[in-house]
Amino acid sequence: MSNLYTHQSENIWKTYLFMAFFVGLVIGLGYFFAYFYNNSFILYFAVFFALFMNVFSYWFSDKIVLKLHKAKPVTREEYFDLYNITENLSITAGLPMPKLYIVEDASPNAFATGRNKDHAVIAVTSGLLKILEKDELEGVIAHELSHIGNKDMLLSTIVVVMVGFIAILSDFFIRSQMWGGGRNRDNQGGGIAIIIGVALALLAPLAATLIRLAISRKREFLADASGALLTRYPEGLAKALKKISAETTPLHSAKNATAHLFISNPFGNKKSSGLHKLFMTHPSTEERIHALIDSPLD
Repeated sequence: MSNLYTHQSENIWKTYLFMAFFVGLVIGLGYFFAYFYNNSFILYFAVFFALFMNVFSYWFSDKIVLKLHKAKPVTREEYFDLYNITENLSITAGLPMPKLYIVEDASPNAFATGRNKDHAVIAVTSGLLKILEKDELEGVIAHELSHIGNKDMLLSTIVVVMVGFIAILSDFFIRSQMWGGGRNRDNQGGGIAIIIGVALALLAPLAATLIRLAISRKREFLADASGALLTRYPEGLAKALKKISAETTPLHSAKNATAHLFISNPFGNKKSSGLHKLFMTHPSTEERIHALIDSPLD
């Protein structure tokens, strides 16, 4: 029978197809603007800057995220259960023990970050530790370890950088038109080129954002599945998600740029439907619980 767990490979390939589209969109925008302004330097700059930002984010993303959310490192002595659960699950998953951090906030949540499995970090809020039982905490940690094992952290960083870069390119084009740029436009197709350029500049950031959110939702489903396989007890994560979703108070340090990293929307969980679902960073809790409980492990 087809279920969430047998579709892990499918989810991974769909995500990489999204990424390929992202790269094509960045290069396409750079090429069009280079053509419009009759300046090939714009295309070279677009490719170079995108690569530079990816490298910078790869090395420093974890430090930036931890600083944004005022996370503090913890030791085994301070949080014995959290440390032991993470250590045991890391051994089971065949992953190095990640560094553990705590975010002092009553809103229950957790996230993983870091450039690779050898430099990974898992952070949980104090509110999460207060409301979860041991089996539920195991489900959450297994979910975050699955993000590490599935290399979601690097993928998420690249997606965020590309979305931001597409927005920068689009904003540059629009501002240049407002200030009388594009002196070569008469030689490059006149008004039609301007219309196409403005349409691309306005729609590309929206398309990029929708793709980023779609990738984020795919990765959450995949991490849920992988985490359930790791603990062999999907009910633990399902119960944890139910408790977390019942909390509507947003995380004090919530940021749009890092919202997709958390196990649940840090701005608070609200029911949504229709087109609003396209702009969600996470699948609905009901969908995630249904997939976990109703999909057999074997």
